[in-house]
Amino acid sequence: MTTAAGPGRGAAGSRQAAKAAAKTARDARPTFRCGECGWTSTRWVGRCGECQAWGTLEEAGGGGTAGVTQARNAAVPAQPIGEVEASHAATWASGVDELDRVLGGGIVSGAVVLLAGEPGTGKSTLLLDVASRAASHGRTVLYITGEESAAQVRLRAERIGALRPRLLLAAETDLSTVLGHVEQCSPDLLVVDSVQTIASDAVDGTPGNVGQVREVAASLIRVAKARGMATLLVGHVTKDGSIAGPRVLEHLVDVVCQFEGDRHSRLRLLRAVKNRYGPTDEVGCFDLSDTGIVGLPDPSGLFISRRGAAVAGTAVTVALEGRRPLVAEVQALVAASTTPNPRRATSGLDASRVAMALAVLDKRAGLGVSGKDVYVATVGGVRLTEPSADLAVCLAVASSSYDAPLVPGLVAIGEVGLAGEVRRVAGVGRRLAEAARLGFDKAIVPAGTDDAAPDGMVVLEVEDVGSAYLRATAGRG
Repeated sequence: MTTAAGPGRGAAGSRQAAKAAAKTARDARPTFRCGECGWTSTRWVGRCGECQAWGTLEEAGGGGTAGVTQARNAAVPAQPIGEVEASHAATWASGVDELDRVLGGGIVSGAVVLLAGEPGTGKSTLLLDVASRAASHGRTVLYITGEESAAQVRLRAERIGALRPRLLLAAETDLSTVLGHVEQCSPDLLVVDSVQTIASDAVDGTPGNVGQVREVAASLIRVAKARGMATLLVGHVTKDGSIAGPRVLEHLVDVVCQFEGDRHSRLRLLRAVKNRYGPTDEVGCFDLSDTGIVGLPDPSGLFISRRGAAVAGTAVTVALEGRRPLVAEVQALVAASTTPNPRRATSGLDASRVAMALAVLDKRAGLGVSGKDVYVATVGGVRLTEPSADLAVCLAVASSSYDAPLVPGLVAIGEVGLAGEVRRVAGVGRRLAEAARLGFDKAIVPAGTDDAAPDGMVVLEVEDVGSAYLRATAGRG
């Protein structure tokens, strides 16, 4: 019996040894991790299987655990939350009211703000203006430029009146040198333009790749938190408008702001996508010109045409950009088509929502625009994306089709459904108050709106698009 059992035990031991060897081989096999979302794969692929980003997988070493992290004594013991010194996170005004509005009151010491936007929107001009105003109030500011030479930045500063003795300028693209400048200057505010142009010798790859951006951002954030130094970073955007670099960049910083604007228009909008110190529904408005960039505390007048007589094909609405109401004008032109496929063109509006509004007018209101060319645009370069502008689009198109102007002093607010009904929207009270402040005395709103009308304003409630047009033309349609 002993002799027979020996080979059995030997075979079982061999199988266990083979399994252990296979496990060791699997653990030694390299894994690849996505720099955007952290998804892992046992082999390299060109596209991440989780976030669908291209070229973001990097080798992360073996799949097994290299060891267990041991506990270490903390240099600073934990303390009751009530005893934490709050003055280290004090807020100070940047001097640009529209920027302070978006940030939640001002710049927080030690905070890291990422400002992203398309080329030519005025990111560098805005931050140079902020740096100049901070330096004029006695703060030491270090401006690092990686995209332009120091002479180019100096010329821009001279043009916008931003020359200050305490505003220090350096043209650098090496991370170690940038950190050396910080050690020498001990600035209260650091501006880096841009984070994609700075590179670290400790990381392989060209400036702007996933690994470089992650290392540069992490190093700058670490220094900012240790010194209590406010930091403003400029970030590039991709073709689809998202922030270039790893997604972890947006998680590391405290505030992410998006700078928007058409390069053919002077209007610029600043939105907070993420804000640890304030709201994310505020919008700052700026006017970009040859002499610099200035805030617009009251931008509504920019989006309305000034004319003496009423014109067919125009309607006014009130959009909410964050918590700020903006009165904007929608213009439409309906013309006979000379091609088998009628043309549809939009500017400043969502093309899909305009197409939906045209289908509703054609099917529910019997307007008959399916065989005609339709052009719809906003005034002043503003972009209306919320559904509350649907009713104004429908009224403008119907007014142009019938060549009948709407009654003067009218604003239209409401979302239009596929059944032709006019749906309620949020913030009608604030919208009507802003319209009344600019001199509008009549408003068409969805039925069931509970917000109180301002003094002197006549509010007309409608249930569908057809009744809205009859009210808007006083029965002349």
